[in-house]
Amino acid sequence: MQQKKQLSLFDLSMIVVSLVIGMGIFRTPVNVAAKAQIPELFYLAWVIGGFVAFCGALTYAEIGSRFPVTGGYYKIFSVGYHPSIAFAINCIVIISSAASVAAISIIGAEYVGKIILPEALQTENYRVAIAITTILVFYLINLLGLKASSKTQNILTIIKIGMVLTLISAIFFGNQEQTTSPIFKTSDGMSPGWADYGKALGLCLIAVSFSFAGYAQTINFGGEVKEAKRVIPRSIIIGLTIIVILYLALNYAYVKVIGFENLKSAESIAAILASKIFGPAGFNLLSVIIFCSVMGYVNVNLLSNPRAMFAMGEEGALPKIFSKINPKTNVITISLTVFTLIAVTIIFYAKTFDKILNYTIFLESISMASSAATLFVLRKKTAHLDKKTIYTVPLYPVLPLIFIAAYTFVAFSIYIDDPNAALNGLYIFIGFLLLYFISRLFNKSTHS
Repeated sequence: MQQKKQLSLFDLSMIVVSLVIGMGIFRTPVNVAAKAQIPELFYLAWVIGGFVAFCGALTYAEIGSRFPVTGGYYKIFSVGYHPSIAFAINCIVIISSAASVAAISIIGAEYVGKIILPEALQTENYRVAIAITTILVFYLINLLGLKASSKTQNILTIIKIGMVLTLISAIFFGNQEQTTSPIFKTSDGMSPGWADYGKALGLCLIAVSFSFAGYAQTINFGGEVKEAKRVIPRSIIIGLTIIVILYLALNYAYVKVIGFENLKSAESIAAILASKIFGPAGFNLLSVIIFCSVMGYVNVNLLSNPRAMFAMGEEGALPKIFSKINPKTNVITISLTVFTLIAVTIIFYAKTFDKILNYTIFLESISMASSAATLFVLRKKTAHLDKKTIYTVPLYPVLPLIFIAAYTFVAFSIYIDDPNAALNGLYIFIGFLLLYFISRLFNKSTHS
């Protein structure tokens, strides 16, 4: 069944923003400041992260323009490398996304529970109930169809942008913290060299890259976008522009209001900004911001990940039932339901799942670099396309190569900092590869 073209430029731009702005920007600046040690390196890491994100945005803009299909993030690996690679990487993405939805829903439930529940009911069971209810509400909205879920996403994203802008305005309220000039310290007490700064920058970019991640999944919506070859590139570029501006401004506000030395070990940095504006009521505002961010993150993942599962069902990597579309609502019902069930199930194991998430960060860096590299393959396979009808990356191949090199550097930095996480990530990847070939052998034997 052919899917309807329902998403506009505005719809897809809001999806890009919500795929990226989750909980990260309210937490990772603390890690970046601690690793950077000095403000100059802190700001440099965020500027480099923004530049690399733009290189990636332009690269995925061309990929999406040349290959506008539903579940594009699965299919580019299948076309560029092999279906087994596509299966393994997308399984990791789907499971880590479901785990993120579960964990972030619980965090959101903790914040909103303190506002809506009396103190006696602020227990783990009630938090779990709020988290599951949040996921199920957006599951039901997504069952209504793409139009309903995308309009909901637009509203949530606009609210989220407004909330972030409110936090940024904290620089105009109250006294700003006075900071001394921090000194970059090495482990051996010697004067730092370029290698020390480079290592610190690599560690900073791990957290920065995590904060900017997610927009690549925009290409999962390729088959449902109006004028896809034109709209996908524009939406990714518009969305990333909004994100980079907000991130740089918010990090400037963190440093100016909290002070760089305090930022290195601060807790609830967004709450500090909120309290500068609203005083004691700032925590309630923060709770609303966090919960709106959680709702947007849950909804956008329920939008995106089932489309990768749909593509896997289409190609036979998953059972064909995953590619079934409801003829009335045009919803990928089975894939949506299974992804929701995975997220709800993981809620009960969210604490132990943190380790698995750590392992997947390394693989996500590899997947970003390798998915961007599929552009070189796609250019050859789609050389017949009229260049006037598609978007092409400026300064090709320089910008895609910068993006690939940056994420390779991040993966290498993760390996240097935590070899076990990197190796365990590879073991998970190999496990899914074996599962793919075993399932193919099983399918052959049942059909012979």
